[in-house]
Amino acid sequence: MTVELYAIIRLRGLADAPPDVEHALKLLRLHKKYHLVIYPSDLPGLKGMLETVKDWVTWGEISRETLVELLRRRGRTIGGRKLTDECVNEKLKHLGVAGGVEGLADALLEGRVRLHEIDSLVKPVFRMHPPRGGFKRSIKKSVGSGGELGYRGKAINDLIMRMI
Repeated sequence: MTVELYAIIRLRGLADAPPDVEHALKLLRLHKKYHLVIYPSDLPGLKGMLETVKDWVTWGEISRETLVELLRRRGRTIGGRKLTDECVNEKLKHLGVAGGVEGLADALLEGRVRLHEIDSLVKPVFRMHPPRGGFKRSIKKSVGSGGELGYRGKAINDLIMRMI
């Protein structure tokens, strides 16, 4: 049984954000621009929070290949060290995760582990770069009206690869 994982990226700052948007961004752990978090799509309350912050973030379903690359290049442990295969095997063996970073990605996709629930071992927030080549459209409009914000489906993988 695989679980759809949403990758949520904050694209805009906090200027002129209403209090309810600020609170929802804080609950999602998106404190700064270009921060990325991963949550299962069936998490209770997630759809409502995404609807609230749709004008500040973009999100979509992350693929396994992109998830593995994200964990390898941007994943950090508590203490700021890079996420390596040895580190994952050592810290997460009590959860039944084996196989290093790829094993962690498989466990996340199968729903056995949730990144926001093991935040005492692995940081749940990924600090990203601005996208190489810049944004193709406006970050003040939604995807449907010629912008970058809101739900973009599988196209989130291209943006993440440009931001790693």
